[in-house]
Amino acid sequence: MTERDKYISPLSTRYASDEMQHVFSQNFKFRTWRRLWIALAKAEKELGLNITDEQIEELERFKDDINYDVAEAREKEVRHDVMSHVYAYGKQCPKAEPIIHLGATSCYVGDNTDVIILREASKIVLKKAAQVLKNLSAFAEKYKAIPCLAYTHLQPAQLTTVGKRATLWMYELSQDIENLEYQLSRLSLLGSKGTTGTQASFMELFSGDEEKIKKLEELIAKDMGFASCVPVSGQTYSRKVDYFFLSALSGFAQSAYKFANDLRILQSFEELEEPFGKHQIGSSAMPYKRNPMRSERICSLARYVTVDALNPALTSETQWFERTLDDSANKRISVAEAFLAVDAILEIYINVTDGIEVYEKVIEKRVMEKLPFMATENIMMESVKRGGNRQELHEKLRVHSHAAAAKVKLEGKKNDLIERIANDESFPLSKEEILAELDPKKYIGRSVSQVEEFLKNVIAPILSRYDGEEIKAELSV
Repeated sequence: MTERDKYISPLSTRYASDEMQHVFSQNFKFRTWRRLWIALAKAEKELGLNITDEQIEELERFKDDINYDVAEAREKEVRHDVMSHVYAYGKQCPKAEPIIHLGATSCYVGDNTDVIILREASKIVLKKAAQVLKNLSAFAEKYKAIPCLAYTHLQPAQLTTVGKRATLWMYELSQDIENLEYQLSRLSLLGSKGTTGTQASFMELFSGDEEKIKKLEELIAKDMGFASCVPVSGQTYSRKVDYFFLSALSGFAQSAYKFANDLRILQSFEELEEPFGKHQIGSSAMPYKRNPMRSERICSLARYVTVDALNPALTSETQWFERTLDDSANKRISVAEAFLAVDAILEIYINVTDGIEVYEKVIEKRVMEKLPFMATENIMMESVKRGGNRQELHEKLRVHSHAAAAKVKLEGKKNDLIERIANDESFPLSKEEILAELDPKKYIGRSVSQVEEFLKNVIAPILSRYDGEEIKAELSV
């Protein structure tokens, strides 16, 4: 059977970046196991156990050189992945072999590695989400004063601006970033808790010296770049942690879906358009089509992540007492694929926001088609200032508006509402004065100021935390 005869996840072949795939790779996982075994040995040596520098140096020498053939062959015999890798490591490090995994249970390497993976994968998500914010910041600044139709119930409402609408997408994404940052800030290593979380094996190793056992965890946490270990646990870290992180990832998916869905609708209106390659084919049947396939892909992947976030919730609630193993198969799929899918979503999000096309003439045309209706309130208020009766004028505007709308909808004629109002003697305004009310910028409220304030007060502090290399995303398909 060749590789082409086997199923390969499209998250690997089509969507997720090499960077994110590496975090969930075998090399990352098993090299981290070895780093944890070294950290344990160093801490135990420092606290007085009979472990030599020579043994630790031997472990260090082979920390990245994993003899997979030996481990895989051993696992077929013993059906235990951790003990197979202990065995393989010991074959490379015969002097250190007696003290590898000393006092630990499988979750010492398995769960602590999973925590480290959560940390490293989240860092990738955060820096890519920040790049999306950076792209959208430039977009919002550029188009902050361009009036466009706003919508409630997907029906034209008061105007907004192209840039102001972008801040809605940004604000949701900024909340996702802050949520994931919060989860990272409280992420702790499992530490060395033993088979049921009581650290009984370490009580035996250190002759009941509890201070040394606590110090052991401090040393391991520091070595692996964490401030602390969890205060209590069963054999595993609480599976609620996976739920917290996948819930945060679901937030990113929801925000990206909102953006992509809005863009798909705006592309249908021909106001905005996602990037379209010079030789890109929109349809196999209709050569003229420019389908929003990138935004559609964001929505498709986002749905997967939103549903996937249910997995760790179900896993968390079914963990019996100190642990069960029904989390394992589910966890290694659901957590990895949530991160890989969000990574793919953000790659596309970066790509799209780096090249959104804005068709200002279409936007202006659509605004001017609806503006007479939106101007009626200003026309009424000015007329009342000049002595008109507000209730009578409101009724006349209602009648004129519906008549003009019927002319547009039923006869395909232009909107003649302004002419109707100008010809009605109830309104003490000339046609020129009425036309003066048809300036779109009179109807965008504080849009420009809101964009400027939002970029300065909300987005700039976030971007300052991720002031790294510019990220460009080239999609493979």
